[in-house]
Amino acid sequence: MARTGELAAVMSETRLNAALGWLLLLAIALVGTKSAIDADWVWVAIAVIVLGLAIFPPLTFRNPLVMLPWEVLGLVILPLFVRGFFGGLLGTIAAYLGVAAVALVVAVDLDVFTPVRMTTWFAVIFVGVTTMATAGIWAVLRWLSDIFLGTTLVYPTPPPVTPAVEQIALEALMWDFVGATLAGLFAGFIFAWYFRRLAAGRSRLPPEIAEAIE
Repeated sequence: MARTGELAAVMSETRLNAALGWLLLLAIALVGTKSAIDADWVWVAIAVIVLGLAIFPPLTFRNPLVMLPWEVLGLVILPLFVRGFFGGLLGTIAAYLGVAAVALVVAVDLDVFTPVRMTTWFAVIFVGVTTMATAGIWAVLRWLSDIFLGTTLVYPTPPPVTPAVEQIALEALMWDFVGATLAGLFAGFIFAWYFRRLAAGRSRLPPEIAEAIE
């Protein structure tokens, strides 16, 4: 009876986590749609990447109950929501957190759905470095968009630009890297402290899936 009661509790938590997770994924899709309407393609890309990373586990295991901890997706949607509906300084801060959120999802995916085990400090460094790498790729994509599509994602005016304008854009880009790095380290500490010690994402999986991962 005790075993049956324990299994029922696990399955109840599993279903609740999955339900909240799918609702948050729907919200992320809606915010991504609004970004598409506003032609904010960078944030559309972030929303699509997060959706892909989040949907990959249930598709792989062919089980809709296999879902990231809903708190992870809650953290992801915050910068998307702020950027999509407010902008300004809050939008700039949200940009850093958005990049860190992608790295956080990657780390939680590895920790929960694979046999990979990371020590606390390695987890912090992993999320931080992944954030920096993501920010670098993001910067290159924005620059290419400015060069070939005439956008103003890096440069304040469409190219070609003067050396003075290029220097200003480069300085702003370096501060973007600093902000993304700090956001990545913050996300790393959140991952190490909360998602590994308190959220226990693997305990929210269906028992047969958790055993298969082990």
